[in-house]
Amino acid sequence: MFKKLKRQYQDSNKKVFIIYLLLRIYVITVMILQILNKNWDSVFYCVLTLFLFTLPQFVSKSFKISLPGFLEIIIYLFIFAAEMLGELANFYNNVSNWDTMLHTVNGFLCAAIGFALIDILNKSNKVKTHMTPIFVTFVSFCFSMTVGACWEIIEYSCDIVSKSDMQKDKLVTNISTVYLNPEGANKAVQVNDIKYTIIWYDTDGDGVADESVTINGGYLDIGIHDTMKDIIVNLIGAIVFSIFGFLYIKNREKYSFLENLMPSLKDEKLAIDTKNNNNLENEEKNIDSSTKM
Repeated sequence: MFKKLKRQYQDSNKKVFIIYLLLRIYVITVMILQILNKNWDSVFYCVLTLFLFTLPQFVSKSFKISLPGFLEIIIYLFIFAAEMLGELANFYNNVSNWDTMLHTVNGFLCAAIGFALIDILNKSNKVKTHMTPIFVTFVSFCFSMTVGACWEIIEYSCDIVSKSDMQKDKLVTNISTVYLNPEGANKAVQVNDIKYTIIWYDTDGDGVADESVTINGGYLDIGIHDTMKDIIVNLIGAIVFSIFGFLYIKNREKYSFLENLMPSLKDEKLAIDTKNNNNLENEEKNIDSSTKM
């Protein structure tokens, strides 16, 4: 194990490795404490975090992709912030806009990754079609929104199957619904300034409501506000990077700082050099042909 860590330290960016190691030690320590306390839900999040920590290096080695050190650090911190701080430390409920911040960053990063994948194809000598800057930007934006939408589907599925609350419910004081239309018409009825809601439910399965719970402050929605907020801030993050990505294609030197967020093929430079050499050879052949004529 120590030989493997030593080899990984020698082969990787030193700052990235140190941050990765510190986060991993912290997660393992917390996991051991949660096992002793028999908090199995917390143990699950620790195991999930450790698994997610392995993905960047797995993707890098399996697909021969080079991850910039800055991007790799952000990915590790993002995973830690979402699972260890968000779930275990309950930052989602205790820290204002924690979830909003993470989804905004997710939209930005996913747009960067999507942009890099298309840009790699655009510069490869194996792909004959050249995509315009606006098309590359549009695809990166769609990639980010697709990832964001798929994550909301995962949250919804977890809530349905495991009866969790990943789509955080929210108190609302106004609703507009056709369900309460007394005539059954497709016309929404507005209920404003809701003070509290009383829910009666059956505890023994005999079909008779025998217990109630009072929700003070309004009506409890079923997570739609959380879902739409997450998608909207993901949209904002995707738009921001897409704008920078478009400018990057137009002037790569001026906006070269974006390369710290963009994965690349490990042999990308070789592929680009090969492509340039082929272009030079073709130009020389054309010149020779013109001379002979």
